[in-house]
Amino acid sequence: MKLLWTIYGIGLISSFFLLRQEKDLEESMENGKEIYTDFCVTCHLPNGKGVEKAFPPLAGSDYLLNNREASIRAVKYGQNGEITVNGITYNNSMAPLGLTDEEVADVMNYILNSWGNTSEEMVTTEEVARVQK
Repeated sequence: MKLLWTIYGIGLISSFFLLRQEKDLEESMENGKEIYTDFCVTCHLPNGKGVEKAFPPLAGSDYLLNNREASIRAVKYGQNGEITVNGITYNNSMAPLGLTDEEVADVMNYILNSWGNTSEEMVTTEEVARVQK
C-alpha cells in the first residue's frame, strides 16, 4: 500500500512539471533575444534606441512601459498610425511579424527587461492570447 502511495505521489509531481508550460523569465528572455535579432533589430537597432522620428525607441520607452496591452498588440498584429514615445510623435507602420503567442511573449519579456527597462510582471502566453486586434 505504501508503495502505491509513493508511485501515486511521484505521478502527481511528474504531471505537475509536465503540465507546466510557462518558462521562467530568463529562458523567455533568451528566446526573445533571438526573435528580436531576427525580426526587430533592423528598425529598433541592437541597442533598442530606434531611429528618431522613424522607428520609436524600445530602450527607456515610456510608451512601452505604460501601454503594455497596446505594446503586445503592436508586436502581435503590427502597428499603424501615430504614437508618442518619450515626447516624440512617430507615424509609421510596423507590419505584422507572424509570431506565435509564445514568441510574442518571449520578445516582449526581452524588450521589457533590456536596455534599462524593467517590468515587474512577466508577459505570459495566456496574456498575449487574450489581446485582440
